[in-house]
Amino acid sequence: MTATPRSAAPRDPRSDQLPRQQHGGAPQHLLMTLYADYWLSTGGWASSAALVRLLAEFGITETSGRAALSRLSRRGMITVHRNGRRTFYGVDGAAAVTLGDSVRRVLSFGVTSEPWDRTWTTVAFSIPEEQREVRHQLRTRLRWLGFAPIFDGFWISPTASGDDTVRELDALGVTSAVVLRTGGPVGGRPLTEAWNLDEVRDLYEEFTDTVSPLAEQVRAGRVTAAEALVRRTQVMDEWRTFRWKDPNLPHELLPADWPRDTARALFAEVYDGLGPLAEHRVRQIVFELDPDDVGLVRHHTTHQAP
Repeated sequence: MTATPRSAAPRDPRSDQLPRQQHGGAPQHLLMTLYADYWLSTGGWASSAALVRLLAEFGITETSGRAALSRLSRRGMITVHRNGRRTFYGVDGAAAVTLGDSVRRVLSFGVTSEPWDRTWTTVAFSIPEEQREVRHQLRTRLRWLGFAPIFDGFWISPTASGDDTVRELDALGVTSAVVLRTGGPVGGRPLTEAWNLDEVRDLYEEFTDTVSPLAEQVRAGRVTAAEALVRRTQVMDEWRTFRWKDPNLPHELLPADWPRDTARALFAEVYDGLGPLAEHRVRQIVFELDPDDVGLVRHHTTHQAP
């Protein structure tokens, strides 16, 4: 058993940029997804007019779109650049690093991993009642790393990195915590009491049922560029939720018929297959407003993340 040393650190002002579990057409969330999908790999800037026009493809009004850009800027998640009367937005510095890491985690989620080394990462923490918001944020981030609670202040994961766990604790200023890497079984409670595998199975099967018809359309070439943009973003949003629901447990801990591999293959096929058409639609929109910036638009795939 080994303990990972901890040291107190000031709270990272960029740490709130971890992805949050959001659904539907929330404009701020949608803007970050679109920037990550079509500009992050080039580090390009997009005009406010192009971004607002792009949001309209998803039914977001101009007023809501511009309000979302303003809020993201105030939160420090995007950077503003002005050229005369025109305004451009981008993601750079620490924000770009955080966003890129988040995208890579989502795109690589579910990829068959190496055999499990049977080592567990555990974290025990104590946070005072007056710091309830910090406790909530820590629980959210632990789930993002693949942890589940055995008890309120004792969480466990077979795959999470001890260093990543310490970084999250330090970013929130949590000093009353211990992170351990240990071999062998931990505790005597059944696995399903920590991770609700029946619920996760249902989610995977629902995802497969929903996305399979779209995959058939992609194979048959029956998707337009405008449809590709919207459907690709929707599929990404749905797949992202599994990073919260499924801790990506090793195959050694899962039933033989676990549906994650099937769902992962389907996600990759649709997301990658719609990429060129979706990029074409974004370029069309950018060309109408900023013809010189079309070259900054570039999609990525599950195999070539930004």
